[in-house]
Amino acid sequence: MEALKLEGVVKQYGDKTAVNGISLGVEQGEIYGLLGANGAGKTTTMRMVLGLIYPDGGSIRYNDKPFSSELQSIMGYLPEERGLYPKVKVSEQIVYLARLRGMSAAEADQSLRYWLDRFEVPEYYNKKIEELSKGNQQKMGFIAAVVHKPQILILDEAFSGLDPVNVELLKDTVKELRDQGTSILFSTHRMEHVEELCRHITILDRSNTVVQGDIREIKKGYPREEVFLRTSGEVDGLGGIPGVTAVERKESGYTVRIADVTAAQLVLRKALEQGEIEHFEIKEPTLNQIFIKAVGESHE
Repeated sequence: MEALKLEGVVKQYGDKTAVNGISLGVEQGEIYGLLGANGAGKTTTMRMVLGLIYPDGGSIRYNDKPFSSELQSIMGYLPEERGLYPKVKVSEQIVYLARLRGMSAAEADQSLRYWLDRFEVPEYYNKKIEELSKGNQQKMGFIAAVVHKPQILILDEAFSGLDPVNVELLKDTVKELRDQGTSILFSTHRMEHVEELCRHITILDRSNTVVQGDIREIKKGYPREEVFLRTSGEVDGLGGIPGVTAVERKESGYTVRIADVTAAQLVLRKALEQGEIEHFEIKEPTLNQIFIKAVGESHE
């Protein structure tokens, strides 16, 4: 069942359309990617899902029910702009936020201690937010979003400001929440995170949906324009092959840009003529390349 479903959702501010008819569905136990450049309509969409602002058209349903104040207890939100009070202790404000979401004080305290232990920082219980590093403030914001065990979780740039070790820690945690049945609407500018975590995506551009669907199916609709080649020695003449548009020599081998996939076989033949091939791959387009094409084309 779809835990979260948007159908034809519209939001307008005067004569400006912020979101123009977005439709999407997030299944139970799914991480769904909501992508777009700054100002595309992502944050407005997330605020409507949270009930902070109301759509001017279309519908949003939660477990097939319309929004109501009771639904606040099943939803969690990590905003891009962090909102924890710097001079208040971690325990005081996170327990308070959990109680606003319907938990008892004892349940909230137990859940907070679980998450502090999970992130290996139990000593932060009595620390003020301002006493923590930026990365650890980010982790406290994440705990505040999940402490009440939400069924639907909205993550806006969840990994920004984190070092690689903590990015991996939070990614593993997000995957665990997904596997436990949490439905997650995930927004980020880091396409590699989307490729790793999400199966379905929507790309917005200037309030409109420009790409939507299963990432694997979306990639099939875009041409393969890059070959990676690694050989035991140098390969001459790659740039002169018909259909080759660029050749870049790297420490690990050659990246060859091609106009069509038939040129890849000519690249392979040329390399075989000159030595041993250690690796040959016709690379599928990255989500980053698809994003640039989709948003770029919509600007024309």
